Amino acid sequence: MSAASTAATPAFLRKAERPTACLALADGQLFWGRGFGATGRTTGELCFNTAMTGYQEVMTDPSYADQIVAFTFPHIGNTGVNDEDRETTSPVALGMVTRMDPTEPSNWRAMAPLDAWLRDIGRIGIAGIDTRRLTRLIRTSGMPHATLCHDAAGDIDAEALVEAARGWNGIENADLAAEVTCEAPYGWTEGRWSWPAGYNTAPKTQHKVVAIDFGAKHNILRCLADVGCDVTVVPAQTSAADILAMQPHGIFLTNGPGDPAATGEYAVDTIRTLIDADLPVFGVCLGHQLLAMALGGKTEKMKFGHHGANHPVKDVETGKVEITSMNHGFTVDEASLPETVVQTHVSLFDGSNCGLRDANRPLFSVQYHPEASPGPKDSFYLFERFAANIGAARVSNEK
Repeated sequence: MSAASTAATPAFLRKAERPTACLALADGQLFWGRGFGATGRTTGELCFNTAMTGYQEVMTDPSYADQIVAFTFPHIGNTGVNDEDRETTSPVALGMVTRMDPTEPSNWRAMAPLDAWLRDIGRIGIAGIDTRRLTRLIRTSGMPHATLCHDAAGDIDAEALVEAARGWNGIENADLAAEVTCEAPYGWTEGRWSWPAGYNTAPKTQHKVVAIDFGAKHNILRCLADVGCDVTVVPAQTSAADILAMQPHGIFLTNGPGDPAATGEYAVDTIRTLIDADLPVFGVCLGHQLLAMALGGKTEKMKFGHHGANHPVKDVETGKVEITSMNHGFTVDEASLPETVVQTHVSLFDGSNCGLRDANRPLFSVQYHPEASPGPKDSFYLFERFAANIGAARVSNEK
């Protein structure tokens, strides 16, 4: 074991039994720990998430495709997992890194412990890691390529893990939306969760909305349904002609993973055609970035991105500050936006762009996730605004 790998191993773990997991970075640094969840190995981009809750939602958020998530909050697992908090039906994030071993669930909604759930969905976890050190490393050097391995017998070839991390192509130039999008169109009618009934049936629909699925979270669709939208979800590469044939009243651009420039190779022209059809558009996360590109803006890779449920964002037009949930490694370059596009929201952490609107048309988007509700209801007005835009456009078209 090298000096670097020894320094990265907590003292209590060095005195214990043979490590059963290792997180290897492309620069050769090794973090040894205790494995949980599935066994095997996986390679991706390592990011950190500062949320204190919502680890199940994070692990099933399509925006985390090809990423290993290090949780800065030390106690992960205490609410267990259930069938209601999954954001997709299939696992997405590659693995998780924690300071402490997952705790046993202590929550009335828990249906299974985190460890067993990760085994069932084939996702690897590693505990006993100095996540403070790892977070500082990512903030200083950026999100590294990393390989995570769990072997119950502790038979781990660290050099092979480093080589795998070095050989990985990375997320830049990767169209990951094509990997996580739905295979065929489907309808959505379920509304948001409320106590004690759980998820409700959405109210009577008023507007036909097509949501282009670049990696949609279920709760986004629930929020759309709750403001009266009859939602049809379509695959990311659906043509503008096919979408227009559905005669929608509005277009929603969902969140998703990967490099927006790569997904934009086919999505931007589609979005421009839909804009030219005078349809109201609302975008979130990757959908925000793609709308910005369709309006003439550019995107760029961030050093360590925004990942968490405690990000303050200011609405520069009203002065209101919203506590938001974010997960993105790319950002819209505000300086690249044309004069007809107005910046509406900015991050109070680093000043990066978090929202825009077209000055002359009902087109707007935000970088953060309004459906995640960490505020908890700070940002729901965005869905109401979208519904209002659709209603106004329909009235105008009927005159």
